[in-house]
Amino acid sequence: MLNSGRLTLRSLALLHLNKELLSFSKLNHNCMRTFITSLQCRGKKDDSNLSSLFIPVPVKPNPDDINVGAELTGALNKSDLLRVLNKFYQKKEIKLLALENGLDNYLLHQAYVSFRRYCLEADALPVDLHVVVSDILQGAGHVDDIFPYFLRHARQMFPHLECMDDLKKISDLRTPANWYPNARTITRKIVFHAGPTNSGKTFHALERFLNSKSGVYCGPLKLLASEVFNRSNERGTPCDLVTGEERKYAQANGEPSSHVSCTVEMTSINTPYEVAIIDEIQMMRDSTRGWAWTRALLGLVAEEIHLCGEEGAVELVQALMTTTGEDVEVRKYKRLTDLEVEDSALGSLDAVQPGDCIVCFSKNDIYSVSRGIEAKGREVAVIYGGLPPGTKLAQAQMFNDPDNSCKVLVATDAIGMGLNLSIRRVVFYSLIKPSVNEKGEKEMNTISVSQALQIAGRAGRYGTQYEKGFVTTFKPEDLTTLKNLLSQLPEPITKAGLHPTAEQIELYAYHLPNSTLSNLMDIFVTLSTVDDSLYFMCNTEDFKFLADMIQHVPLPLRARYVFCCAPINRKMPFVCTMFLKFARQYSKNEALTLDWLCRNLGWPFASPKTILDLVHLEAVFDVLDLYLWLSYRFMDLFPAANLVRDMQGELDAMIQQGVFQLTRLLKNSETGVSSGTTSAIDEDDFAINHHKQSYLRGSKDSHPPRVGGGRLTERLLAQGLLTPNMLQELRKEWTQTEHKETSEIPSSPPKKPRQKRKPK
Repeated sequence: MLNSGRLTLRSLALLHLNKELLSFSKLNHNCMRTFITSLQCRGKKDDSNLSSLFIPVPVKPNPDDINVGAELTGALNKSDLLRVLNKFYQKKEIKLLALENGLDNYLLHQAYVSFRRYCLEADALPVDLHVVVSDILQGAGHVDDIFPYFLRHARQMFPHLECMDDLKKISDLRTPANWYPNARTITRKIVFHAGPTNSGKTFHALERFLNSKSGVYCGPLKLLASEVFNRSNERGTPCDLVTGEERKYAQANGEPSSHVSCTVEMTSINTPYEVAIIDEIQMMRDSTRGWAWTRALLGLVAEEIHLCGEEGAVELVQALMTTTGEDVEVRKYKRLTDLEVEDSALGSLDAVQPGDCIVCFSKNDIYSVSRGIEAKGREVAVIYGGLPPGTKLAQAQMFNDPDNSCKVLVATDAIGMGLNLSIRRVVFYSLIKPSVNEKGEKEMNTISVSQALQIAGRAGRYGTQYEKGFVTTFKPEDLTTLKNLLSQLPEPITKAGLHPTAEQIELYAYHLPNSTLSNLMDIFVTLSTVDDSLYFMCNTEDFKFLADMIQHVPLPLRARYVFCCAPINRKMPFVCTMFLKFARQYSKNEALTLDWLCRNLGWPFASPKTILDLVHLEAVFDVLDLYLWLSYRFMDLFPAANLVRDMQGELDAMIQQGVFQLTRLLKNSETGVSSGTTSAIDEDDFAINHHKQSYLRGSKDSHPPRVGGGRLTERLLAQGLLTPNMLQELRKEWTQTEHKETSEIPSSPPKKPRQKRKPK
């Protein structure tokens, strides 16, 4: 009876296994050899790089299992069991079988170590496995019979083994044009306006946009989108503005207009338009943002699409449009004003002339050059990427104003697009620029032909006081290189960027529920298949950096994905810290109110006294930008968007003041003077009215302000966060204590409560 029960039990257990697994255990010796020979002929490669991305799921014995196998066949000797397992693992045939089932050497070793530990540490093995091992020990079975059970264990450890085909299908990006069925239902007219900077190509495209029944302008920067928004409304064509952080409607009732000016990432691929403009189309090659231009080009539902950009992008656009069955009309433009490369380098800051723009590629160079020019008694305007848009515009207006005494500009390549500047001569302080390659690695390289032409072309802009532009270098040894760069045509753009969508990552997460978001992105990029002749996968390092930062925060996958798409400079620790706090607060389903934001920012701040103070204020501005960006995606939990916009306006003015006094900040940095704005403030229990009081007091640096006279005060009153009586009391208190306070009051209130709590 025992033998009969044993056979019946084994038969039932084996029937529960996958048919494919059962066939492996039944292979006889001759069939096995034939099968192995065929595997060797296939020559599958060992890809340990891919395998290392798959994180194993722990498989542990169930302590509640009843040891039925021991009751049927007797207990197993652990030493004998270890000997059988080692023999199983050492067989070449087993390794080839594992390879056929997706287990390369890397995964096989991990799976075997786990399987061996599982077998040796389990008080009760699964009945079917116990019976098979018992048969092997008694000479009634073959060691190969263990393989189906080992594979079952491996698939529990590595869920991707059962869905690899599905994963590869999800990450098949060879035909991205098919992702946009609405655009494929129409035949669009594609017009490419190709030409250098200052050739009028965007002007002609905008004329068609302004005279159309409906249209969308897709630009690379908020400044450009805002410029088109303003120009369109001034011309009598109602136009809305849509950026990641802002929405403005032309109509007072908030009804959408038929025309929209937006940043390229915010482009709608579902709304039909008569005319669409995609500006700076050569940005498709950008290693981080290129996917947005590719998406707009392939997905816009518009009767006419006008592309503006470098001639080097023409061939790629034509190739991409071949995949959609659409023709490209190319209109070429020439520069409207002459540009001359000077025969001598600047050599010294003494040679700086009115209308000069010194272009630097690092903040340190910006600071040193600005200070050097001001030491010669000249006023300097400063523009670099980290400045708020308002500050950039204010500095540009100061430089452009013919009646202003400021005649020299020091800037980074941020002037390359988005600002109208009256520059007579561009001077390259250096030709070496830090960059990030497609692998996310930082490199220091000579600027490209495209970058040199883009920046140099800002000199002698059509319609300004300078009818001719000049360009040179600061260092004599760079001049030959610059001449060589400017004598060439822009490099042909060969590939357009792609990026995984939220839907694709969600499908991956369904198949691999135990993987982190960063890990899912790594696996997707590694498994992805793209048409290498037309596309490349954009760099995802910033996305993964943010994903790792908030991995421990409990968030739904879609919300986590959105957070990780936030435009953040990960080199700014304060911004990253606030990003993490935003995610934590969101995960608790608690609103990020003005009070909460002020507590965590340490608002309000004093005017910057040093460069570090200025940099910190720039970081705070970026945090407020982040808040606004999230407020349009999670409106219920980021409710203070309007108040934050007012805070940004006041902070922008403070930063403008700091940039205007840049040389003084540099001197103070050397002497150790500070306003204290860079100190780490994290006072979760500090009363918000203290911050309001500090804000209402204002600053005593220049003209005594009217207490409680700012726009933020008006909003606080309107929303009931501050009452007229409270305002009157605060004014009274300020009057009584004014003679006791120092000029740096805004930075001191946050520190006093901490000093009172520390003593014990």
